[in-house]
Amino acid sequence: ADEKNAEVVSGEEKITDEDNQSVMSDGLMQIFKPAVQELDEKVLSVRESQVELREQIDKLAQDLRRLSELQELPVDLEPYVKKLMNSRRRVMLVNNILQNAQERLGRLHQSVTRETAKRKALLEPSEF
Repeated sequence: ADEKNAEVVSGEEKITDEDNQSVMSDGLMQIFKPAVQELDEKVLSVRESQVELREQIDKLAQDLRRLSELQELPVDLEPYVKKLMNSRRRVMLVNNILQNAQERLGRLHQSVTRETAKRKALLEPSEF
């Protein structure tokens, strides 16, 4: 007979501590996994937006430089180009922070998955 984590008592199954731990472990995994995945997807989306923003800043700075070289304008565009470059630097900093956060989320996800697998392995009876 299959006696996985339950004892049969007068035709009814008795829930053991191992069952409770397994259910709790599964429940925690079901709670954390979607949240970590959703957060990871959002961080990835923000990182992609940051890359697009950085590319647009680069293009605008290049266009301003070209415009400044082609025409004698009464307005000096160099301060604006410098501001754009400063903004680009800040975007890259935020992107690095997001990348680090995403890597930590990935490690957390792996850790939760490993811990859940370990607990399941411990809770399942060994067959000799």
